[in-house]
Amino acid sequence: MLDLCYAEDSRAEVDMNFVMTDTGRFVEVKGTAEGSPFDRATLDQLADLAWAGIQELLQAQRRALP
Repeated sequence: MLDLCYAEDSRAEVDMNFVMTDTGRFVEVKGTAEGSPFDRATLDQLADLAWAGIQELLQAQRRALP
């Protein structure tokens, strides 16, 4: 699980959750604007960040498992 620390989370303009498979397919996408609406470009940017973070987690898991 990836999550912002409290200081970052409390200042975020969007609260977004992504659950993805190891092949990049979406299992769950949930998001809320924390003040004003956000645009499609922001959603795409957040999805890209989520995928990058998930790939890092998957690599760490693969290294840890025999």
